[in-house]
Amino acid sequence: MKFILSVYNEIYILEKNIKQSSMFKKLLFVLLFSASYTLLFSQERPIEIIEEAKANRLFLYALNKNEKDLDVLITVEGTNFRQSKSVPRPVRVPAASKVLLTNLIVERNKRANYTYKLEVSDSLSRRALRREFESIKIEPKKKVIVYIPENCASCDTLVSNLDKSNYLYTSYRFSEKPELKGQLAPAFANSTVKIDSISTPIISLGGVLHVKIEDYDQLLEELNK
Repeated sequence: MKFILSVYNEIYILEKNIKQSSMFKKLLFVLLFSASYTLLFSQERPIEIIEEAKANRLFLYALNKNEKDLDVLITVEGTNFRQSKSVPRPVRVPAASKVLLTNLIVERNKRANYTYKLEVSDSLSRRALRREFESIKIEPKKKVIVYIPENCASCDTLVSNLDKSNYLYTSYRFSEKPELKGQLAPAFANSTVKIDSISTPIISLGGVLHVKIEDYDQLLEELNK
């Protein structure tokens, strides 16, 4: 499956004074760069490419916001820059990570105008380059919100493990936001368990409340259902 992503890379505005009935015309020329993206499998979240400039170099990084490792091959074409002449090789981009794919040497006093093509595969190749990577936080399959009762003994450990994980989440303490307890109370109106008696984390996974998840392993199990 292929699709074209078009984004603005550089805008040049050329203004010419053209006298015509005492009016002036402004000519706007917009230079676009496009990216061709080839998916070799069913991908939940597309690889994102971000650029970082340092001195006369432009570094192109891949962000993998999926929960699986991927091989990413980038091919760059354009003007006002130089790059390695070696044959491009795929780069292993681990799950939930940021990895450098390539860098461009920009010509002095110019700005790189480029297009890139990506080939992304989950059929991991032995030829793929392994580079240093930076872990990033990603959205889990289900949005995670942790509500922490005042007398919760296991909450700190759960929150600590979430902090160490690659998942984005939100947590609230009833001691700091007591109004949240009132907002959640109706959900327990027809339950034998009342919100004031709960001493375990109250966890919302994709909008569904859970009161029997006490540790991180149980949370992962519910996330993957």
